[in-house]
Amino acid sequence: MARTIPIFTAKPASTAPQGHFLRGATDLEFRVSPPLALYVHVPWCVQKCPYCDFNSHEANGAIPEREYVDALIADLQSALPLIWGRPVVSVFFGGGTPSLLSPAAVDELIAAFRALAMLSPEAEITLEANPGTVEAAKFAGFRAAGINRVSLGIQSFNDDHLKALGRIHGADEARRAAQLAGEHFESFNLDLMYGLPGQTLAQALSDVEMALSFKPPHLSCYQLTLEPNTPFAAFPPELPEGDTCADMQEAIEARLAAAGFANYETSAFAQTGKSCRHNLNYWHFGDYLGIGAGAHSKLTLHDRVLRQMRWKHPNAYLQNIRAGTPVQEETRIAGTSLPFEFLMNALRLADGFPPALYESRTAQSLNGILPRLRAAEADGLLAISPERIAPTLRGRRFLNVLLERFLDDA
Repeated sequence: MARTIPIFTAKPASTAPQGHFLRGATDLEFRVSPPLALYVHVPWCVQKCPYCDFNSHEANGAIPEREYVDALIADLQSALPLIWGRPVVSVFFGGGTPSLLSPAAVDELIAAFRALAMLSPEAEITLEANPGTVEAAKFAGFRAAGINRVSLGIQSFNDDHLKALGRIHGADEARRAAQLAGEHFESFNLDLMYGLPGQTLAQALSDVEMALSFKPPHLSCYQLTLEPNTPFAAFPPELPEGDTCADMQEAIEARLAAAGFANYETSAFAQTGKSCRHNLNYWHFGDYLGIGAGAHSKLTLHDRVLRQMRWKHPNAYLQNIRAGTPVQEETRIAGTSLPFEFLMNALRLADGFPPALYESRTAQSLNGILPRLRAAEADGLLAISPERIAPTLRGRRFLNVLLERFLDDA
């Protein structure tokens, strides 16, 4: 039987700031709470990829699973006063490599989430998995534990490209993992990257064709970017030229559209009704509680919006959980920043947002940004109607240019 009482407990999270505090508008009033999601960060991986700037750490052997599961449960308990009475609509195990956890650990965690929080019976519960760390028995165990969606970090089905990316799996493992995902989960995502070292347009499309052969209901396709403070930034590989990457993007979008996938978010493609609900909550500027090392939260209270970050390094996180202080930083989002933060998320969606959503998520009138919206519409970047405000195709292609128009409101 899964235990729901940890070895140690953490003090309840305070609504007072524990770190840097941003003073914003003091007259905000949120009358309706946004949907609430739960994010669970598992910070370990077998090997750190040279392009990765996520909070991930090489395991160097067995991970401290027992201690970490207890810490996650204690972390959730400490945060309960901030989310009392609010149903949790989705759970996402991210990383790192969450599939390093045993199915028993995942089962215990989900049982604790159901016991401690108002986890909706229809909640989407996603686990990220690395093809090099999964097997048939593990997938079956994750499914039995309550995971109902898996996201596989395939990146490529080409051995040369996987090697260039520093991935621990090969093409055969990628194909086997994709096959297993389809056998055990009705809902699953395959993660692909393009613009890889030495990659041609034909090879990028070949990866997409291989992915489609496994009939995934959802695909994520990202262009490889060189992030600061990564080995790739320090020693950049030779990547395809910008025009070639743009050709890859357009060709991938066209192929997936022909296959019946909607490009509903900048890098996400889904069949009808198969969009990732957890990520949609992010793009709709919903709330999320993040637990685990380095996890971030965004929580709307009656008169303010808080951001939190847990201690980043796994050892520091575990030590501070024992001390009852899981939150390293807590800030209050300035009221003047909420419009830009909302737009930065919502305009990633092809369907944009209804005007009423802007007002409910920011507690501010749309009239405050209407002149800028109209100017963006006049320049062909936005389509505006009484029911919806959405980026045009031009607006999606030049999203940063569109967002810059609202930046000095932040």
